[in-house]
Amino acid sequence: QVQLVESGGGLVQPGGSLRLSCAASGFTFTYYTMRWYRQAPGKERELVAAFTVPGDTTNYADSVKGRFTITRDNEKKTMYLQMSSLKPEDTAVYYCNAHCAYVVFRLCTDHYWGQGTQVTVSS
Repeated sequence: QVQLVESGGGLVQPGGSLRLSCAASGFTFTYYTMRWYRQAPGKERELVAAFTVPGDTTNYADSVKGRFTITRDNEKKTMYLQMSSLKPEDTAVYYCNAHCAYVVFRLCTDHYWGQGTQVTVSS
């Protein structure tokens, strides 16, 4: 059964740090580009960070550059988002996304979402 399970969210003060985790199971982790999205109340879901395969390149939204770091551990089939210097505007539900990077080669064809984890940045 395919699963993406986020964890690590919570309440932190501005300037604080959190590390989010996304544990994957039920699919070939290395075939998938992994992404973090977030959605704040009244806002559209936005891409925060991506770890793209092939090439193992990372990309970040301008709003989080220099503060967030996306990593992945293929052995543990887990993706992480290290969040530092957190701001109130970072408050959102953060979602893990896995997107097949090899559709052309028919190695995989689909994408998956986790259930989300709440991050609240407030004094």
